[in-house]
Amino acid sequence: MANETTKIPQATAKRLPLYYRFLTNLHASGKQRVSSAELSEAVKVDSATIRRDFSYFGALGKKGYGYNVQYLLSFFRKTLDQDELTKVALIGVGNLGTAFLNYNFLKNNNTKIAVAFDVQTDKVEQKIGNVPVYHMDELEKVIEEQGIEVAILTIPAPVAQFVTDRLLKANIRGILNFTPARLTVPPHVRVHHIDLAVELQSLVYFLKHYSVDEETED
Repeated sequence: MANETTKIPQATAKRLPLYYRFLTNLHASGKQRVSSAELSEAVKVDSATIRRDFSYFGALGKKGYGYNVQYLLSFFRKTLDQDELTKVALIGVGNLGTAFLNYNFLKNNNTKIAVAFDVQTDKVEQKIGNVPVYHMDELEKVIEEQGIEVAILTIPAPVAQFVTDRLLKANIRGILNFTPARLTVPPHVRVHHIDLAVELQSLVYFLKHYSVDEETED
């Protein structure tokens, strides 16, 4: 979010794309106004949290009136740089990687996987989901040529750090890591870890130990 002039809490920043997606759907349906209670029900975030999130950006709504959908949508489009395309590199064209290529964030107008890399020669020089697949030997060259700064890792954990080191040399600034490996990167590089096994285990734990009406906040 390059247009931010002030820092907002990371938990708030993570919820902004969720708000934007719902507002896009509301606008498409012709709805002009929405209350924090309606937003809360749709995105499953309590209304007090929504009001607090929005307060970081100034007066986005009026008490008793709610929020103007068109205004909010325009505001968050600018805040989230929705008019600027971010190209992403995917590393590892296995089952999960192939699924990402075929999906390719169809509902995100500003994020697209532009290139993919793998070591298996039968996948190289092909297109999957209309995304060209290159050999890992070309990793740094292709990423630098296309000015890509974000990468998704869907590779075996034992090689994750080695591949990450190569990505750093190619000036990658953000990594979405789907491997169980915990990566070591310099302070200017951001890594988001998504371990599906851990998330599933966490879900099962909450099902066993918390009632469905108990709410937790990051």
